[in-house]
Amino acid sequence: MCRHISYLGPETTLRQVLTEPPYSLYRQSWAPRRQRHGTVNADGFGVGWYAPGDPVPARYRRTGPVWADPSFLDLARVVRTGALLAAVRDTTEGSASDESAVAPYSSGPWLFSHNGSLPGWPDSVVQLAADLPPQDLLRIEARCDAALIWALVLHRLRGGQPPGEALAGTVTAIASLVPACLNLLLTDGHTIAAIAWGDTLWHRTQAGRSVAVASEPYDDGPGWTEIPDQAVFLATREGIDITSLKESG
Repeated sequence: MCRHISYLGPETTLRQVLTEPPYSLYRQSWAPRRQRHGTVNADGFGVGWYAPGDPVPARYRRTGPVWADPSFLDLARVVRTGALLAAVRDTTEGSASDESAVAPYSSGPWLFSHNGSLPGWPDSVVQLAADLPPQDLLRIEARCDAALIWALVLHRLRGGQPPGEALAGTVTAIASLVPACLNLLLTDGHTIAAIAWGDTLWHRTQAGRSVAVASEPYDDGPGWTEIPDQAVFLATREGIDITSLKESG
């Protein structure tokens, strides 16, 4: 599977979001509490963040477990940001194992992560890949299910669809072919779009201040709310919106 998190709010260090909390993403790499599929997320990790005044995020990605990279702890201690997306990876069978397959993926201002898997990949979703323009297929960053999903989402974003619609359209198209697990996170540093489909996804917000969206809560503090399955979540620092795909479909 995987675990991931996105944050928007006052400028803070990566450490305060990703490694300091008692059940942080760092700890979830070896001891997730709510992961429904798989037990250890040691096949790579990555974080993307936005520097003030720069709309294009920076990324730090590695193929090994996050706990084996002392440079990340040093980086997390000093890097400050008001927006980030990070993930730890449990590789889908048959997927690439190199750094190119590690989330977050990026293009322009966007960061993207997939928590889940496509059963029967790649044969089960050949039809969707065939619908992509050749130039989009050639730009796919890695041979893995998450990279294909990102290509499908990005194609919709480039076509003018808003983030929530791009995620929802991609997920429903995939789900019509295969019973997949498709928890997705997408941010441009100003908004977070997410979809819960087949695994846990939680949020905690402070209206007008901050929002965190994560596969599971990183502490036992108040305010965490589970996003319903098959729902699209949209958030800014000012507020949130949740739409059920079961009702709209």
